Amino acid sequence: MKLIRLTVLVTILSLVATGFAFAGKDLDAVKKKGFVQAGVNGGVFGFGMPDEKGVWKGLDVDTARAVAAAIFGDASKVKFTPLTAQQRFTALQSGEIDLLTRNATRTLSRDTQLGLNFVTVNYYDGQGFMVPKKLGVTSAKQLDGATVCVLPGTTTEQNAADFFRTNNMKMNPVVIESTSELAKTFFAGRCDVLTSDASQLAGTRAVAPNPKDYAILPEIISKEPLAPAVRHGDDQFRDIVDFAVLAMINAEELGITSKNVDEMLKSKDPVIQRFLGVVPGNGAALGLDEKWAYNVVKLVGNYGEVFERNVGVNTTLGIERGLNALWTNGGLMYSPPFK
Repeated sequence: MKLIRLTVLVTILSLVATGFAFAGKDLDAVKKKGFVQAGVNGGVFGFGMPDEKGVWKGLDVDTARAVAAAIFGDASKVKFTPLTAQQRFTALQSGEIDLLTRNATRTLSRDTQLGLNFVTVNYYDGQGFMVPKKLGVTSAKQLDGATVCVLPGTTTEQNAADFFRTNNMKMNPVVIESTSELAKTFFAGRCDVLTSDASQLAGTRAVAPNPKDYAILPEIISKEPLAPAVRHGDDQFRDIVDFAVLAMINAEELGITSKNVDEMLKSKDPVIQRFLGVVPGNGAALGLDEKWAYNVVKLVGNYGEVFERNVGVNTTLGIERGLNALWTNGGLMYSPPFK
């Protein structure tokens, strides 16, 4: 009898260790319907926006596709819900979406009070200011009395108020919920300044009637670690989303791209073999197919590929890697071992 009990206990512990014991409720729901419902911005070029044909594009969009590739082996198994800053967290809490990939800043209060789990940062950012060049302003400290366009319910709104107060300046906020409407208001001249994450400012300027008429000021006034988020309560789904992001980073570290990943399957390097599922283990640990990371890289790309095609120096945005470079190149992108 003791032997039987011991065998049962060992079996249960083994299942827990491999992630098969208790399939998460959110993951179960995603698998049942056959796609991931992702909340995205919908109005920021380079991060989340449909093109003229209605095809969703952007760094956050590709992050959601990476999650779909990991779960289904098909990066197209994702649907997108455009959300305003005020709608985004409620949509995730209510179950309207499974995953939020909408340039959301991880903060202590959001992580705790809102019942959310943020995963690995997919873009390190900071808040800045954009002005029409005709104002002749070269520093944010010259903005005393300015009319400032800002989104409500964001860290941006609080950061701007703190910055003006700290520098003994006054601001006149113009608060509009929609990102696209806020941009239109700014371009129409109803605000002197548009403040947001620097990446969003670059994306907004890229779709301006005359982008060269606007300047992004040099000051960065905050830390904005932007990361995907899921609800509390499903650790397995959270782990999958987390490691889907990390897989893109790790692939870049290993020199694996969407173009050479098939050749890399032949590598004798045990680290690469484990990562790509040639040697099993990582898939079982997440409750996924052993080729899940291969699928992420093959169908979406490594982090460098995703960054460069959406926001990099050869795009309209022209953003340097900066903090978003690999740690080996002076950035903050760093992946734990896949083993």
